[in-house]
Amino acid sequence: MKKFQTDKVITISLGHMFHDIYTSFLAPVLPLLIENLGISMYLAGLLDVIRKLPSLFNPFVGLIADKICVRYFVILSPAITSVGMSLLGISSSYTTIALLLFGVGISNTMFHVPAPVMIKQVSGNRVGKGMSYFMVGGEISRTLGPLLITGAISLWGLEGSWRVMPIGILSSIFLYFKLRNLRINNSIVKKKETHPKDALSKLMPVFRTIFGITLFRTAMKLSLTLYLPTYLKNQGNSLWIAGISLALLQFSGAIGTFFAGSISDKIGRKNTLLIASIMNPILMWLFLISNEYFKIPLLILIGFFLFAFGPVLLAFVQDTDSEHPSFVNGIYMTINFGISSIMAILIGFGGDFLGLPSTYNICLFLSLGTIPFVLKMKNEKRKN
Repeated sequence: MKKFQTDKVITISLGHMFHDIYTSFLAPVLPLLIENLGISMYLAGLLDVIRKLPSLFNPFVGLIADKICVRYFVILSPAITSVGMSLLGISSSYTTIALLLFGVGISNTMFHVPAPVMIKQVSGNRVGKGMSYFMVGGEISRTLGPLLITGAISLWGLEGSWRVMPIGILSSIFLYFKLRNLRINNSIVKKKETHPKDALSKLMPVFRTIFGITLFRTAMKLSLTLYLPTYLKNQGNSLWIAGISLALLQFSGAIGTFFAGSISDKIGRKNTLLIASIMNPILMWLFLISNEYFKIPLLILIGFFLFAFGPVLLAFVQDTDSEHPSFVNGIYMTINFGISSIMAILIGFGGDFLGLPSTYNICLFLSLGTIPFVLKMKNEKRKN
């Protein structure tokens, strides 16, 4: 029985937190970018698509990661991402911002494809628990990120946001000293026998299920993360209140993420996802019809169930026992980022022509589509 290596799991999860603090800057600054550049919500959503465009190469990065030592991908990414995101505030044109976000997307791919595979290898027989630690690092970052960038803008203005850049650079230095001697993928590579194409064919039913779940879940998730500050600001709230609301949503999501993986180790991936799939549309509906006093408590509840999908789906992917784990994870990340890119454009388009309240209602009904795909999942036997 493989031992759960807590120190290594926490180190990689901290790397996830340091990295994603910066990728979470886009949503809080989006209202300011829309105002300063005079762009539509459609073009604002397109910025998120540009950031995620390099995810199309996730499977190829996965193939490389299965053959070489990938720890330096994970080590360097926080520094690269921090530079790109911290310079958004001093960029005066849409093209410059787009180029910075594309570079951040490359760094994002370099980190997120190999990191879950590293987590799997140091989690022993508690993969769900390991993925919860990993994902909670990401969700905490999306709590800290909006607070950090909103605070920086309050102190120095949008143009002074570059001052938060050193945190990411220092985090890469920290990861270098903690991970420079960590060797993981050698134990994976030795046993490779099948071609990645055969592995993809074998796992196609799994990816069809993941595609369906992700498609119908992502509309609701993006509407409540990428566009939440814009939605609240349009309703008369200050940028600070909008940023705090997003931070609370992400913080409750971190709590849900932390518990979801371990719960799925005990009651199964399918049962955990089914509970979340039922609760999400109910809570979203209550959020849309409630007054301002109940919106914050409802956002906290929504975050708990909405982000529970992350570690469970990651554990579900890693449960496949493929001989090409980084390649398989790359396919999963491509599905995830590809769908979210399309949804970002569609929600922005809907916000421009229908208004965000009406678009939120559409996202609510789309979220119901996750339920039949979850019901198609097989009841897996837990390996304890």
